[in-house]
Amino acid sequence: MNVFNSIDILSIGKSNLSMKNSKKLILFVLLFISTISAGAMIQFFNARSEGESVRLEWQTGKEVNLQKFVIERKTPQSAFIEINTVQPKGDNSYYTYLDESVYKITSTVYIYRLEIVDNNNQVTYTNEVSVSPNISGIKRTWGSIKAMFR
Repeated sequence: MNVFNSIDILSIGKSNLSMKNSKKLILFVLLFISTISAGAMIQFFNARSEGESVRLEWQTGKEVNLQKFVIERKTPQSAFIEINTVQPKGDNSYYTYLDESVYKITSTVYIYRLEIVDNNNQVTYTNEVSVSPNISGIKRTWGSIKAMFR
């Protein structure tokens, strides 16, 4: 017995839905359930330049079985690295993070994403967002010099 023959189990089978519409509805339900089981439904996630830093903002709808958010950053030439972890606040929460370390890297474009980790250590990712911060040449040079001596 496959999912599409067991529509009665989902209390949909007795309706007047065609088999094609039933399959679409089941697919939607499965996608919705998998989104919730991933830990959080993200309403939006964006990044913007704020002086010599980058501000990340996101908002959640439902947070279910959520362990943490991991903020990751990369440049077009590098892989993602973890820069911070944020603990969940609960349903319909607004989050913000100020990345003040971007001047230490020589790239002019930064790409961010959130890793969403649930209590079963299942991981999903948000969409990637790009930003070009307005960093002074002096501060960028000082960050490069400091990085050489680490």
